[in-house]
Amino acid sequence: MASLLPSAAAIRASSVDTEQRIPYNPHRTYPKKPETVTAPLASVSSRSLGKSPTKLTISELLRRDISENTHVELNGLYLGYETWLPTPPKVERPKSVLNPASLAYIGDCVYELYARRQFLFPPLSLDEYNDRVMAVVRCEAQEAMLQNLVSENFLSQEERDLLRWGKNSGSAKTRSKKRVGAAVYSRATSLETLVGYLYLTDKRRLDEIMQKIGFSTDMSSTPTPSTVELGNTET
Repeated sequence: MASLLPSAAAIRASSVDTEQRIPYNPHRTYPKKPETVTAPLASVSSRSLGKSPTKLTISELLRRDISENTHVELNGLYLGYETWLPTPPKVERPKSVLNPASLAYIGDCVYELYARRQFLFPPLSLDEYNDRVMAVVRCEAQEAMLQNLVSENFLSQEERDLLRWGKNSGSAKTRSKKRVGAAVYSRATSLETLVGYLYLTDKRRLDEIMQKIGFSTDMSSTPTPSTVELGNTET
């Protein structure tokens, strides 16, 4: 047994010593990877690739151009359904159960859902979808839409009280508030509060207000949007 140990050690040492080693070179360079050749992109319309114009009105942005090639049945329904908004939770007295921030929280979601639905047809690129939606959900656009609703006396006294309630609620510091100022941000938040309240209590009235703003509430409705200029659509 003792005679085997030296030979085993010798074999192990010789197997290590005979391995080919790469000399260390601190300035070693690696071959460049071959450039990948990509297939040419399919032709895409300039409408899908192009950015939104720097100056748009809400009416121009909300105008829907459904081409003949888009198979959509204009029968007063939306994709075959009479209602398209998710069923709201049953809250008998939202003002006593929820605070303005809670209503603005759900109202912001519902408002953006109207905007996303508005631009669903015709099909666009993701960038174009995002540009259009962001242009109408930013604080400046919401504040401008609210000003038109108020100036045209479209809102009831109760709805005006809800706007005042939502406007006077405290809000956290956000980049949007810092960008547009506290006054514009508060008025935009008050509109979201109203949208959230009507979503929980009266979706028919919510549809009327959103249609007045310019959003389509069914596939056959003709929106009557305000003509407020939107500046640069970047957020």
